Amino acid sequence: MTKLYGIPNCDTVKKARAALDARGIAYEFHDFKKLGVTETLLSGWLKQIGWQKLLKKTGPTWGKLPAEVKASIVDDASALALMLAQPNVIKRPVLERKGRVLATGFNETEYENLDI
Repeated sequence: MTKLYGIPNCDTVKKARAALDARGIAYEFHDFKKLGVTETLLSGWLKQIGWQKLLKKTGPTWGKLPAEVKASIVDDASALALMLAQPNVIKRPVLERKGRVLATGFNETEYENLDI
């Protein structure tokens, strides 16, 4: 099963959902706000794509962090701790199938070329 992780009111998540729906791709939506995110799940993603691709450095949550906290994010472990404490810093959406990350964020061309 294909899973899309994010928060429902995020514009980028809405675009990704619309793109999947338009292609008739069935998916399960996992709402970070309601269902949370586990250390195991995040660790698996980090092993696949690294913290630089998974950490969202735009948006109000990152912007409000103290400079010393931002400067302390230097590897998967430090990013993992922040993402567990502040799930809004996870780049959204994360598209996954059978445990493999297919995409982070939304890129229309990338979604059009998904091999699902």
